[in-house]
Amino acid sequence: MEPVFTIMSAYDMSTEDMVALQQLLARYAHLVDDGDFERLREIFTTDVEFDASAFGMPPLTGIDAVVQSYVDSRHPVAHHVTNPLVIAHDDGTVSVRSKVISILMGGLCGSGTYDDVCVKTADGWRIARRTIGLRREQDLSRPPPRHVA
Repeated sequence: MEPVFTIMSAYDMSTEDMVALQQLLARYAHLVDDGDFERLREIFTTDVEFDASAFGMPPLTGIDAVVQSYVDSRHPVAHHVTNPLVIAHDDGTVSVRSKVISILMGGLCGSGTYDDVCVKTADGWRIARRTIGLRREQDLSRPPPRHVA
């Protein structure tokens, strides 16, 4: 059976594209933390598919629905997007998997993942599909090992 796509290493992408993708993720976090939700149009495609069902939200399609969902939702105090893994596909799309650490009111924090499919547009890289996952111990098929002293 032939693979659906060929995985290329990050070294097969230009340095400019790698930096632009990482800046896209960083810009997203700053825009959300600043409450500048209209500027999410600089992050996502107009026909974005957005899945935050891990938070009990229905999947959304289209930038207008995504922007409105941000306006209507309560957000963590801060988003820290880290550890991006970039995989380029033969069809011109790029998958980017990153971790997010969110600082919540009262100093609590949460952890999750962003699984993004990015496309290069005339305006630069944009996220065409985002799936947000939560990283909670009760959701893991096998909890992390604990060292017992």
